[in-house]
Amino acid sequence: MKNAFVIVTLSSILAACAVAPQQQTAQGASSDTPLAAAEAASGQAAEPDAEAPSEEELDAKARAEAEARLPKVALTSSLLNQLLKAEFAFRKGDWQGPYLTMLSLAQQTRDPRLARRAAEMAVSARQADDTLAAVRLWRELDPESDEATQYFVGMVVTSDNIADVEPIFVERLREAPLDKRGLLLFQIQQLLGRAKDKEAAAAMLERVIAPYDATFEARIVRAQAALARGDKDAAMNAAQAALKAKPDSEIAVLMMAQVLEDDARVGPMLEAFLKTHPEAREVRTAHARVLVNQKQYPQARAQFEALLKGRPDDAANLYALGVLATQMNDVQGAESYFTRFIEALGRNPDDERDPTRALLILAQIAEERRDYPAALAWLEKIPPGTEPQLLFSAQLRRAQLLGRQGDLAGGRKLLAGLKPAEPAQQAQVAVAESQLLRDAGRTLEAYSLMEAAAKRFPKNPDLLYDFALLAEKIGRVDVMEKALRDVMTLAPDNHHAYNALGYSLAERNVRLQEAYALVAKALEMAPGDPFIMDSMGWVQYRMGKLDEAEKHLRNAYALRRDPEIAVHLGEVLFQKGQHAAAQELWREARAKDPENDTLRSTLARLRQSL
Repeated sequence: MKNAFVIVTLSSILAACAVAPQQQTAQGASSDTPLAAAEAASGQAAEPDAEAPSEEELDAKARAEAEARLPKVALTSSLLNQLLKAEFAFRKGDWQGPYLTMLSLAQQTRDPRLARRAAEMAVSARQADDTLAAVRLWRELDPESDEATQYFVGMVVTSDNIADVEPIFVERLREAPLDKRGLLLFQIQQLLGRAKDKEAAAAMLERVIAPYDATFEARIVRAQAALARGDKDAAMNAAQAALKAKPDSEIAVLMMAQVLEDDARVGPMLEAFLKTHPEAREVRTAHARVLVNQKQYPQARAQFEALLKGRPDDAANLYALGVLATQMNDVQGAESYFTRFIEALGRNPDDERDPTRALLILAQIAEERRDYPAALAWLEKIPPGTEPQLLFSAQLRRAQLLGRQGDLAGGRKLLAGLKPAEPAQQAQVAVAESQLLRDAGRTLEAYSLMEAAAKRFPKNPDLLYDFALLAEKIGRVDVMEKALRDVMTLAPDNHHAYNALGYSLAERNVRLQEAYALVAKALEMAPGDPFIMDSMGWVQYRMGKLDEAEKHLRNAYALRRDPEIAVHLGEVLFQKGQHAAAQELWREARAKDPENDTLRSTLARLRQSL
């Protein structure tokens, strides 16, 4: 629950509270710089019938006022020479000399533009103390500059001494119109949240908001501040007071949800709020996240789809729906949502969401239906600045796809060019190359490669697991069993190793009690895994327990309509005399994977044809 309400941040609070208390809507107000909205709010509102000035007129007026405040300084040849010399030196990579020149000239001429330029030089050199000194002088020389104040506040709150910002906060709150004061309270809380001295910042916030304790916004601020410092009782009291003051407020119910944290209590509260406020988007988003936490995926999907109706291009909701469809094994739905997600990002170049995971899933979906060109096309869309591990994974997939299109040499060349420094990634390259050889029918070469890799990386459980499966494929069950037991030692929670060994024993119809124990342990670790359910059903079948086998296999097939599960379930039904049902399942398996080895061997063993 702690992560479910990340949406209760400044952006969502502003969206709910940036208007007059009587008109709390989804109308938002925000700014890229601290206190910008508050500075804009410090002027008087225009008369209702007055024609509002254009943005250009406001900008021109602001420039004129700023220029009027500048000192009258003659640009002498000496001053010009110092300025040019400092700028040229700065361009060559020196910052300290030019910075000191600008700061000194600003003090001599009292020109705030020079102090600002000194601050810019210190910022480029990542010198926080020097930046603050220059910004302090800039504000001293032009105390009416909103920009100087914004930068000053931003710098001071992250310094070792935040005392200088308190008078600014007090003055801005006192001068702000009533309908803008709540917004300013939230911005002040946000700024103080960045302070190094959390205790001093908390004390300052208490003093600053004290005169406005009776306001709704102050109660929300108090609740969030109390929650941040771990005072649950104070947070609860403030949140309850805010909700009591405005029971129809979206931000109030979200604040209460954040304080409660318990999904079992939060879910019904949000659901009840949505019944009377169906347009409350942030509450609906929060409710959907709670449902995801509770693994109520169909219900969560319905909430995200409701959100999507109002904003069909909302990338966040499209991505969430893609993830849910994947979780629910709805391949078509996942492909549709993730495709729309990528298209939505393409229409909005300013959206900074990373598309890589969605592209990888789309490539996997295309690969599973054997559309290798489409899979490669998705992978080629992955941006170059992607997280290195994801980019590496994409390159491995590209190599596999090249091999499956018949370009074994191209796939191996791509892998050879990766040259990762990390041993774990080197092992992944070996596994990928082995898979390329297996897909090309060069199984013995693949085994030799993996045998050498297992000696090189004897502590890598993932590589050893793949080596074990390959060893079984060429009949080296002794090597397979040793490798899987090594995996169990290195990674005791690796349920795949227990499942693989148990299934192998059942498939060979040997040591069935041991096979049952191994698969049961795997199922205990991963109770919802359809492939482990399949293994349990197969073990039960080998032990002659047909009813139990059918139960496990039907459950597995309901979760994952995989051809191998269909083949196993079909054989169990065949042995129970349900030949028509078995034939239907086998035909489903053939339609999905015409070359499936398990299907062919089963039909041959049972002397059946489709």
